[in-house]
Amino acid sequence: MSNAQQFDTRPTVENDSEIAVESPLAYSRHRSGAPRAQADSRVTLRERAFRGHLILRGGAIVLDEALREVVGLGLPGEPLGLAQASSDGPVGECSIQWISPDEWLLIVPGGEEFDVERRLREALNDAHFAISNVSGGQTLLELSGEAAREVLMKSVAYDVHPRHFPVGKGVTTVFAKASVILRRPADDRWELVVRRSFADYAYRWLLDAGEEYGLAVEEGA
Repeated sequence: MSNAQQFDTRPTVENDSEIAVESPLAYSRHRSGAPRAQADSRVTLRERAFRGHLILRGGAIVLDEALREVVGLGLPGEPLGLAQASSDGPVGECSIQWISPDEWLLIVPGGEEFDVERRLREALNDAHFAISNVSGGQTLLELSGEAAREVLMKSVAYDVHPRHFPVGKGVTTVFAKASVILRRPADDRWELVVRRSFADYAYRWLLDAGEEYGLAVEEGA
């Protein structure tokens, strides 16, 4: 812990209006539009912006113990797994996804990432680990509705059939000509973790791919 240089990427200022905070899709919605729900809309797109994104690396046993202590949620039990905690947990709604054999993505409510990182470092103490705050470098897009899978079938290389992609699974895959982390937290809901630099591209692609299904864009939450 003593060798780690940590800083809060969301500092408190006396006048919040001094710092303009915009989501990665703020300009995209202005430039490309945000279609409203219609009677025939079968899929909804929403950006869940400003979440805290932490990349964790290290031994599964020590990380699992520290996470249970800090966020009340352990690591997924198997590769490609996605573990989730409801809003009544110690830090609110959060999720942990298996990325690679010694790498996981922890997503926590916005504003909690600095404190969660600090507490994890304290809990892990002198264990061999790494924590990287990548909150500003990516965003979370949510697709829901009966046609969400059809939109993904036009967009990603990975097989999203329910037999192959059940609830609670997450993978890194190709999305059009970019890469995303694709997750399925619920039966009719999918999430895409997108790099900030690809956010506008992914948004415009989804508008086009979802047009035949009456894709609607909702304000994030």
